[in-house]
Amino acid sequence: MQIQLSQKERMYLEDGKIQEGLCVQKYQKYAQQAQGQQLKQLFNKIATEEQHHLDMINQLLQGQQPNMAHPQQQQNQTASQDTMNNENDKNLCRDLLSTEKYVSSTYDTAVFESANPAVRQAFQHIQQDEQKHGEELFNYMNSHGMYNVK
Repeated sequence: MQIQLSQKERMYLEDGKIQEGLCVQKYQKYAQQAQGQQLKQLFNKIATEEQHHLDMINQLLQGQQPNMAHPQQQQNQTASQDTMNNENDKNLCRDLLSTEKYVSSTYDTAVFESANPAVRQAFQHIQQDEQKHGEELFNYMNSHGMYNVK
């Protein structure tokens, strides 16, 4: 079944395609720059999930029902403990947390302005993932002395 998109849905999908592409690039680049091994793994995991979002958006733009199954992640847990409050890693995390906040808010509007249930469901799925990414970044930062909640 071919999905018919409204102009507004197509616009949000095109914007999402740009944002998700940037997220993939950022997470991959920051994984290379991060000093903490645990943080590198987190960034690589999220980069894979962001690529999944980009794939979903491309499927919708082609009129296809998106595959919303999450990609299988390799569990590569290391026993190494990342150092506390590394300034470079802290800045990378701050930038990515800000990015996740922005992207999540963009999807919030897209959810409310989508007439097609398949498109709306895809936007909701992606937004929930973006919120989970923000939570994972916050938890890493909080546990490593980079984000103190008072």
